[in-house]
Amino acid sequence: MTGPTKQPRIGFVGLGIMGQPMARNALKAGFPITVTNRTLTKADALATAGAAVVKTPREVAQRSDIVVTMVTSSPEVETVTFGPDGIADGAHDRLLVIDMSSISPVATRAFAERAAEKGFKTLDAPVSGGEIGAIEARLSIMVGGDEADVERARPLLEALGKTIVHIGGHGAGQACKLANQIAVAINNLGVSEALVFAAAMGIDLERTRQVIAGGAGSSWAMQNYAPKMLAGDFKPGFMVDHQQKDLRNVLDAAFSAHISLPGTSLAHALYNALQRDGGGREGNLAIIKVIEALSGVEARIRS
Repeated sequence: MTGPTKQPRIGFVGLGIMGQPMARNALKAGFPITVTNRTLTKADALATAGAAVVKTPREVAQRSDIVVTMVTSSPEVETVTFGPDGIADGAHDRLLVIDMSSISPVATRAFAERAAEKGFKTLDAPVSGGEIGAIEARLSIMVGGDEADVERARPLLEALGKTIVHIGGHGAGQACKLANQIAVAINNLGVSEALVFAAAMGIDLERTRQVIAGGAGSSWAMQNYAPKMLAGDFKPGFMVDHQQKDLRNVLDAAFSAHISLPGTSLAHALYNALQRDGGGREGNLAIIKVIEALSGVEARIRS
């Protein structure tokens, strides 16, 4: 009779809006957790919950079988992985690094090659679902990399999300995430225009939202973001600055592939206006503010 299977040791590098609740859910699932963050005080709550806190990604790698990185950009992933005191400096046999940030597919493939040269394996596994999806462990996770590594990571991924799909080889997860971000941005724009139009027509905004959310015009944004738009609640679940970083990656890839994405280009330009007016750290649903400004109409339900 064999004893229970030993849980792999999990590390987290990056404890922001997404990384913090993801690490907490891994703890709840019974994984031994080691964490670090550029600002270490962000790890205090996790330490109280039972996580080990260390100062560098190198130490996280040394203490872990699987390391999750959840940072902002391709340069940041490169720094925490291959920079001084980075994950590569603490790499060991069987180390698997899962980058769950949203970055360039081209950079992701290059990082996978560098990791292989250093003797460890990688997956790219960006997520969709925002802060609430991370908190409630119901993220959609799109994974790129080798099948055997995906299966090794699956118990952890299932503790973080509800939909885990292996898209293809290295970089495929990031390419899928960019496709997702196209749909997100254009959905946000469509919801914004619908609500501003309804306001301009003088019709009841909440009743309008309800009927659209129950019909062919429904979307995740109409069901979840529209009520917040109407309440003027632009607290970030996913910041405009991060949305723009993803859309720039989309447009760079589209330029290289000679494909036309007019809707994405428009959404990117409108988000630029929001950033210019100081809205970069608001939630990406704040695009409605740009449509309101262009139209001279505010779509709000006053209590």
